[in-house]
Amino acid sequence: MCEYIGFSVISTSNLQSWTSPSGHFAFGFYPQGNGFAIGIWLIGQPDNTVVWTVNRDDPPVSSNATIHFSEKGQLLLRTEKGYEKTIAGDLHVSDSASMLDSGNFVLYSDCKIIWQSFDFPTDTILGGQSLTISHELVSSVSSSNHSSGRFLLAMQEDGNLVAYRRRSANLSSDPYWSSKTFVRLNLSLNHQGLLSMKSYKSGPDVLVLANSSYSCENRTTIFRVTLDAGGIFTLYSHCFESKTSWSVHTEWSALNNQCDVLGFCDFNSYCSVTGTNGECSCYPGFVFNDPNDKFSGCYRNASESFCADSKEGRQYNVTRIENLLFERDPYSALELEEEKCRSSCLDDCQCDVALFMDAKCEKHTFPIRDRAFLYEKLSEIISLTGDFTLRSFSYDEIEKATNGFREELGRGSVGAVYKGKINGGDKTVAIKRLEKAEITIIGQTYHRNLVRLLGFCFDRSRRFLVYEYLKNGTLAEILFTAERRPVWKERMRIALDIARGILYLHEECEACIIHCNITPQNILMDDSGIAKISDFGLSKLLYPDRIRSSMALLSHSRGHLAPEWQSNAVISVKADIYSFGVVLLEIISCRSSIQADVSTEDEMILSRWAYQCFVAGQLDMLVKDEHVEYESLERMVRIGLCCVQNDPSLRPAIKNVILMLEGSEDIPNPPSLALEIISP
Repeated sequence: MCEYIGFSVISTSNLQSWTSPSGHFAFGFYPQGNGFAIGIWLIGQPDNTVVWTVNRDDPPVSSNATIHFSEKGQLLLRTEKGYEKTIAGDLHVSDSASMLDSGNFVLYSDCKIIWQSFDFPTDTILGGQSLTISHELVSSVSSSNHSSGRFLLAMQEDGNLVAYRRRSANLSSDPYWSSKTFVRLNLSLNHQGLLSMKSYKSGPDVLVLANSSYSCENRTTIFRVTLDAGGIFTLYSHCFESKTSWSVHTEWSALNNQCDVLGFCDFNSYCSVTGTNGECSCYPGFVFNDPNDKFSGCYRNASESFCADSKEGRQYNVTRIENLLFERDPYSALELEEEKCRSSCLDDCQCDVALFMDAKCEKHTFPIRDRAFLYEKLSEIISLTGDFTLRSFSYDEIEKATNGFREELGRGSVGAVYKGKINGGDKTVAIKRLEKAEITIIGQTYHRNLVRLLGFCFDRSRRFLVYEYLKNGTLAEILFTAERRPVWKERMRIALDIARGILYLHEECEACIIHCNITPQNILMDDSGIAKISDFGLSKLLYPDRIRSSMALLSHSRGHLAPEWQSNAVISVKADIYSFGVVLLEIISCRSSIQADVSTEDEMILSRWAYQCFVAGQLDMLVKDEHVEYESLERMVRIGLCCVQNDPSLRPAIKNVILMLEGSEDIPNPPSLALEIISP
């Protein structure tokens, strides 16, 4: 429905609104605080969901205010005291306005859109809307207060989508989540619930963050992605049971829980998790700055006279909190027994908190900022079996072995990998920061085509794994460096090595293991050119109930993710088969799965291009000037395309992949690939 110039169409007195033709969205005044704010909401019962707010940090307006469409084609707010402010159309002359079914409020001139709310998002993006370069979402204060909150999500000029705490001391070093994309992209949400990063030139999807799989049984479904008040970027679906009654489902979240958000709890408070929600608590002897705001941080509720007279130190008690970790480094770290650690802090005027762990005493001073959180005990996180015989290293040994973490070899899924030496310098190793899943997984495995784990270190939040060192680097380094590129026969052998390593994980371990992160960067090459699978930081032990997908940790693996990772679908070993298929196509063509500097847009996504070359009978384009026996090339491409089918049931088992690679089993003709939903 359109409204035309000269109308005073909305008033706070009876909460009138402009509704979209479907009746799902409305524009107008909504209650906030002791007054009203202007915005757009998704109409529902018992509560509406606000998706956009005008001038969100202005104070609420009182009753008897109106929204007026002026003779000059401007949308104006007028209060009962005569105050007038332009809402929209300040620089343009419009002749009509409309609330669209997409949730977009627009102004027209001669039937052309000259202003739209979609260009000025607050904390939410709706289906059909994009977050473009240099724009940002800012969280709301709470679900009932839509003023600017504590967190922002920025679509940076470098193409990286990054979440920070607002007014962070150093935005460049204090993000708590990012898409890890570094080409010029826009964030887009379509009407089917596909949340993706797209080329700003309207090219294909470069990274799929989430893809809804929830079925509303042909009922109307509206999707939104919101930077929630707690700082987590979340995709929701609203499934309408009737015109104004709907059920809400969480389709995807960038983080697992609110305690993962840097700065979720403010100064001198710590975070504990209940389900996915974080709860902030003050340290003993502290109270909240604002009793009504648990995120406001805490202050000491007694005067501090300890250092004025040393005798008064005896009046202080030490309160013990189990399983508390700090993100920031201490100002002092000593090797002391627990009781001596307690005394050392009491005798130190600067010490407010002593963290005792693994025979180390780390002293901190208030204010404690950024991230402090309760954690599960390691004994509860990791169950070590009786025959799990790995060497345990102290943090000092790790620091000495790496010469102060001087030489970084690369980065895995969860942290940096450093070069080090143990056994008096006789043995070179690779030392990686620990993901709690990784030691449980790889500690139970041993195979020629898996990187061998030698030891580990648990020291407070500093946790490391010690691996054998493979000096020839990663498969990515040799494939994508022209002077190191292996010949065709050698590449076929490498593909077989990788497949045999996956076979061991899937079918030969006591419990089936899904690696979840098969990429050329996670395949290492030993001195003899044998390929070994590494980086088990995201691996899952597959038990009868299996696991469901979570994209939160997988954004770095873009180009290798099976489609089921992008929805709340059950994950099986077939997810690894898809990733192997992409890697196999990379081995064939010696190029990465996603490549921006290509001749045509069709070549950007390798699996898409390989299928087009296969259909056109132009497989030689995949290997360019390299002389390759055509029958062998066709066999490898067929296997790769069979592995990257969108339907997991169409992908072969890894044992059949090996038989095909060895030439012992016929290769089926690859089913038609649904190119529009190939997910990089």
